[in-house]
Amino acid sequence: MSRIKQADNLSVAVVDDEPIAVKQLTRLLAGSGYRAEGFDKPEQLLARMDARAFHIVLTDIRMPHMDGMQLLDYVKARSPETEIILFTGYSSIDEAVSAIKQGAFDYIEKPLTPEKILSTVKRAADKVFLVTENKMLRQELLKKDHTRHILGVSPHIRELIKMINKVAKIDCNVLISGESGTGKELVAQAIHHGSRRKDMPFVGFNCGGFTEDLVTNELFGHEKGAYTGAGEAKKGLFEIAQGGTVFLDEIAEMSLSTQVKLLRLIQERQFFRVGGAKSIPLDIRLIAATNKDLEYEVRTGRFREDLFFRLKVVVIHTAPLRERSRDIAFFIDHFVKKYNQLYNKKIEGFSRQAIDILRHYSFPGNVRELENIVCSAVALGEKPWIGPDDLPEDLKLLEISTMSVDRLPSLEDQEKTHIARVLEATNYNKVRAAKILNIPRTSLWRKIKKYGIEEIDSE
Repeated sequence: MSRIKQADNLSVAVVDDEPIAVKQLTRLLAGSGYRAEGFDKPEQLLARMDARAFHIVLTDIRMPHMDGMQLLDYVKARSPETEIILFTGYSSIDEAVSAIKQGAFDYIEKPLTPEKILSTVKRAADKVFLVTENKMLRQELLKKDHTRHILGVSPHIRELIKMINKVAKIDCNVLISGESGTGKELVAQAIHHGSRRKDMPFVGFNCGGFTEDLVTNELFGHEKGAYTGAGEAKKGLFEIAQGGTVFLDEIAEMSLSTQVKLLRLIQERQFFRVGGAKSIPLDIRLIAATNKDLEYEVRTGRFREDLFFRLKVVVIHTAPLRERSRDIAFFIDHFVKKYNQLYNKKIEGFSRQAIDILRHYSFPGNVRELENIVCSAVALGEKPWIGPDDLPEDLKLLEISTMSVDRLPSLEDQEKTHIARVLEATNYNKVRAAKILNIPRTSLWRKIKKYGIEEIDSE
């Protein structure tokens, strides 16, 4: 694919308080195949980004009212993947270097030349294309194996995957219930990527923590002039997800008046933007999630019964981690690999004592809490194996058993029980179990034979 053909798909914004400079630069970029747009005020760019983001932004550092450093922060907050290139004079090179540390792509020292500009923009474009290609590759992999992010070996996980595969083929509304941190959004994504809608958008929205007006505006969008400050029409998430799936997390936090609008949308398969008079037909799949008991919320009048029944065509429950402790060792192994790579560490794993402590912990924050524990331990760990002393203070004091003296097991009994637990948690993967136990594989085989540990058929 030629550079010009690739450039046609790239949007580039130029920001400078000198209108002539803006005009010259946009003409140069447009002549090289980029979709260039110029602004002589940073505020104009930010207003434009309400409608759509840019792939690349070129901006001068020294501007009145809002300088390039401030603009960098605003743009990155709205669109983290946008690449920022700064124009700088000799006196502001230190600022430019500082900006790179804050996330800018590069800087171009004045006086500007076409060669400098096009060369730097080309490098930024190459990065944009690389990031885009990697994202597309990940999406393609996800489509081929839509449940690969549903981790675990417990019977619950096996049943959950079976349910996901079954529900993905049925184009109906789904309600996912479960405590925070149990992977409800991962389940929703797996359903979407296993369905006929997998090539269309998946859009998620958390209904908690926002005002009623903001939730309505984000979901339904608005028309130009719908309210003060609505300078342009804006599509809502329902419209953006056309043909795909909308995931509404913490649905129990939605206000009653917004629930009425959602019910009408489900019933009529169409909706109005805020301030709009024209109905917009809608083709989406709706998946909702909650960590509350919706039946209780209905009884107390905080959730509409008719909407509840519309949402719960199929109900999927994600079990808390304390109810599937055999998954803990599996998750630890997965997160250790993840954070070894992130922090460039070489932690072998968690010791059997540390794993035993975690297996007896209730995990009120579920998998998310376990990931934070592993992340911290790997980041701060200085030994090959994470031990009890590397765990949070409240876990170090966790009492593992409260047996009386005359019922204390022998050392061999303890060893047999622990080996059996690790084998069960790793789905009898001897290589992984030996690694977790910190013993050679041959030693594990001898102990399995010695203690007569047999693989349990959980099917």
